[in-house]
Amino acid sequence: MSIPTVVFLDAGSLPLPLPLSFATPVAYEPHDTTRPEEVASRIARADVVVTNKVRLTREQLHDAPRLGLVVVAAAGTDNVDLDAAKALGIAVRNVPDYGTDSVAEHVIAALLMSRRSLAVYAQAAVDGRWSASPHFCWHGPAIRGVGGALLGVVGRGRIGEATARLARGLGMRVLYARSPNRPPADDERELDDLLAEADAVTLHVPLTPRTRHLIDARRLALMKPTATLINTGRGALVDAAALVHALRSGALGGAALDVLDTEPPPPSHPLLAEGIPNLLVTPHVAWASEPAQANLASAVEDIVERHLSLERS
Repeated sequence: MSIPTVVFLDAGSLPLPLPLSFATPVAYEPHDTTRPEEVASRIARADVVVTNKVRLTREQLHDAPRLGLVVVAAAGTDNVDLDAAKALGIAVRNVPDYGTDSVAEHVIAALLMSRRSLAVYAQAAVDGRWSASPHFCWHGPAIRGVGGALLGVVGRGRIGEATARLARGLGMRVLYARSPNRPPADDERELDDLLAEADAVTLHVPLTPRTRHLIDARRLALMKPTATLINTGRGALVDAAALVHALRSGALGGAALDVLDTEPPPPSHPLLAEGIPNLLVTPHVAWASEPAQANLASAVEDIVERHLSLERS
């Protein structure tokens, strides 16, 4: 029996390497990154493919006759043609809960930073504005409270619930957007009603044709002018141009984004422009706490090992 080949197409996206401490030999081929034109050749003889964000199309999967498993080293599977994989008998596994706490903590950190305008105040401390103040302090943008404020959670999955738990610990009230896939609960509201009522809104839904630009110009206009929008889900959940307009016009109090609709974004991306008030953008790192990275590496290894054990038996 030949040694199985495990190919990781974008191993450089994970700061921690996969342990892959299997009892039986495995030919492991990690690639720092893989361009679209390189995918077919790199998976052609693979038994297992690990990918974080590299896309796998129907044609590429079809031309990998030995492939039995695709592991998405992330919570979602939107970068794999699932219908094609099913038709070809290729199992697709992901790791949905490795970074739940990490993302929830990032949401709360971003919420506090945005509501308290910490970036502006930190800059004022070193750029001369504080030193030039006639008082012991320097006053700038509004510092909005968190305790007692209402957090609207859109997406009642693991991360949404974990975020709500942390928010309640800060004294926030929490309501959820009503899901069309379950009976309504007393703590849920229709999305439009939730947006109008909440002091902060955090997005935790997958990107689908139905949720693309879920937060568009119409829905941004429903939000309070003091409200904060937080997105750690998928960038395309939010209409970027509409969000820029809402922030620049003062129609929205602030936004904290860990994801954009194109990643990595071009320098000309509208949400990377200078001078957008009270906008915090981080480079898709909400998931990347050290405990979450370790959880992810261990989970991917377990999935691969179980698959190869079944293949050997």
